[in-house]
Amino acid sequence: MWVHPGLIAIAGALILFLLRGKIEKIVFVAIPLTSLSVLILTTLGYFGNLPFETLKFNFLDFTLTLARVDRLAMPFAYVFSIVAVAMNVYALNSKKYEKVSAMIYFGSALGVIFAKDLFTFYVFWELMAVASLFVIWSRGAKKSLEAGFRYALWHLTGGAFLIAGIALYITQTGSIEFSLFEKNGLPYYLILLGVIVNAAVPPLHAWLPDAYPEASVTGAVYLTAFTTKSAVYTLARGFAGDEILMYLGAVMAMYGVVFAVLENDGRRLLSYHIVSQVGYMVAGVGIGTALAINGAVSHAFTHILYKALLFMGMGAVIEVTGRSKFTELGGLYRYMPITFWLYMIGAFSISAFPLFSGFVSKNMTVYASHEFFAVWLLLEASSIGTFLHTGLKLPWNVWFARDPVIEAREPPKNMIAGMAILAVLNVFIGIYPGYEMLYGILPYEVKYEPYEIGKVIAMSQLLLFTFFAFWILREKLRGEEKIVLDTDWLPRIAGSYLLYAIQRISEVSKNLDRDVLVFSSKFKRIGRIKFREVSAGYGLVITIALFVFYLLLFMT
Repeated sequence: MWVHPGLIAIAGALILFLLRGKIEKIVFVAIPLTSLSVLILTTLGYFGNLPFETLKFNFLDFTLTLARVDRLAMPFAYVFSIVAVAMNVYALNSKKYEKVSAMIYFGSALGVIFAKDLFTFYVFWELMAVASLFVIWSRGAKKSLEAGFRYALWHLTGGAFLIAGIALYITQTGSIEFSLFEKNGLPYYLILLGVIVNAAVPPLHAWLPDAYPEASVTGAVYLTAFTTKSAVYTLARGFAGDEILMYLGAVMAMYGVVFAVLENDGRRLLSYHIVSQVGYMVAGVGIGTALAINGAVSHAFTHILYKALLFMGMGAVIEVTGRSKFTELGGLYRYMPITFWLYMIGAFSISAFPLFSGFVSKNMTVYASHEFFAVWLLLEASSIGTFLHTGLKLPWNVWFARDPVIEAREPPKNMIAGMAILAVLNVFIGIYPGYEMLYGILPYEVKYEPYEIGKVIAMSQLLLFTFFAFWILREKLRGEEKIVLDTDWLPRIAGSYLLYAIQRISEVSKNLDRDVLVFSSKFKRIGRIKFREVSAGYGLVITIALFVFYLLLFMT
């Protein structure tokens, strides 16, 4: 009997709530390990050959299928489980509230990945949004509460578009299956709109750099993995080959890079770069060829590993210094060399250095975009920006740039261990991409050789050019205290006017209530007729009126 890895995680989260001490930490790490074990046994054929479907239930006139296990779902399920193990090691000492929320978040993301029907998909989709909201709120700070509220509004809006599209789609087609959607007008575009909110496609992306940096050190790491990548999976499952995604993805890639370069806060910089990197995946889905889909899926796989590592590295700095802005940091290499080098493995990976994971995944999508010059140009240009800010600007300003402005130390050993797990995986995948670790589990047979001499030389030249440009301009790329306006200023302004209008209406209503009470109290003092006498008088009048009415009715 195949056991759903997502349900394992959700059930484990509920058990975790009842535990404490060492047993709590053991179970916390065991939850994703158990889910990963089920996936390994699935790949080995213990539950039958792929693809297969299981966990089916009848609901009204439809059949709900909680698990469709195929070659598109498995890479996402694998990387979600792998990264959750490392994250849980990193977050061993976090609050129980956050641990429980994170495991429900992880389990619901797996539920989205394996769902075959739209009802199951939507339930897990919304559960994922709620759980991630509590991950943000678990920090308990005022800014995290405010950012979480705005995050909730964005995802409620996206969920409303999604459920409206699903309802119309089922009405039109009579099908509840979650597969490649028919491009049949409004339902198609409503579902697409609901999904691209979670994918953080500009201008619907502002919730991501607003909320992720306000989570706790450990909570932000969980947020990097599941929401946007579940959206990428959904696009690959339901919208592959839609050219509008190709152009949206290319714009995303450049948009995120530009805003990342402007940032002074380490985690906001990394958050904007999630937007950029997801752009590669969205573009790959839009191109829709086997090579492009493989590129999108493999890049989602490696991105989860190195982006979590980068957030862990910056999170470790915040953990020991309490600071995240470049203007407040510098010279930390003297105190945190291990953290620096682990972070740089993530930076080399995201910058697509040869022998690191990003080189064997990102370039697959870029290579698939050659037929579309504008898309290819934007993706290549974004690669320069990636190394410029994540691989050079951030580590330079945090670990070097100036004499130490604050004393620090290496973070707790469990944080180092979580980072080390991901660092090893990023190097291993970069050196051996052909292993079952990546290329062997992609949706289509891989016909791409990353280590052709021409590709290695071209990428090396691009990286060297970027490094020399940075070194010349490094003093210009120090952090600056400034506010960077993004598209979120539009809903914030509209929201402020809405709140003002609601407050004014509330004040008018309150004043009206007060005036009514004052008038009532004055009215009670008029005359000295007792209430029961008034009631008797009204009763007599009504009785006489009814008698006359029935008399006239009888006479007619």
